[in-house]
Amino acid sequence: MISIQNITKVYGTKKVLEIENLEIPKGESFGLVGNNGAGKTTLFSLLLDLIEPTTGFIQVDGDKVSENEKWKKKVSAFIDDTFLIGYLTPEEYFYFLGELRGQNKADVDEFLKQFHDFFNGEILNAKKYIRDLSKGNQKKVGIVGALIGTPEIIVLDEPFANLDPSTQIKLKKLIKNWTEDQQVTFLISSHDLAHTTEVSNRIVLLDKGEMVKDIITTPETLKELEEFFANSVEF
Repeated sequence: MISIQNITKVYGTKKVLEIENLEIPKGESFGLVGNNGAGKTTLFSLLLDLIEPTTGFIQVDGDKVSENEKWKKKVSAFIDDTFLIGYLTPEEYFYFLGELRGQNKADVDEFLKQFHDFFNGEILNAKKYIRDLSKGNQKKVGIVGALIGTPEIIVLDEPFANLDPSTQIKLKKLIKNWTEDQQVTFLISSHDLAHTTEVSNRIVLLDKGEMVKDIITTPETLKELEEFFANSVEF
């Protein structure tokens, strides 16, 4: 479903990403890990056509993301709080996204019912603008917003950050259920190796812009990743 071919991104004289070939099939829960500056957010930004590659291309179902917009109906994302609209209430934001994705208010209201437990009574009917919510609740709004309209591919950057432990557990269950039951493809970038390993059936490790591991997740994966990062510590 997603094909990455000879992609590079260079800023000035610094090459921040170089991936020769990477294929991500439909229904995969794909984890992306690496230290700060490894190229994780750059890769997601290229996939979403937020920045232009220096060389190469990315395709979604055969459509190059830099050449047409057909893929946008299939892909949704929450990268950071710039994806939010702070002066809207959560309800207004959800309705806005729903309209963009062909959903009316009734559709969105029905869709949101399944997230009652995830919201923990702090999002809907709170009479607050998104900008006035806590960082954790803003993250909840962004994640659920990315799910509206049943996209085929969902990209989440650091989805577990700022969430309390109970909500992290609920999010992991949500990702697993959507991957297994609805064959949604999740692309998840996170610094939390344990959470990423738990929800991903495949993990790619980036280091200084290059792929150094492409792992089908097993019970030994977390230990393997921890050993890699422990051995890469610089003093």
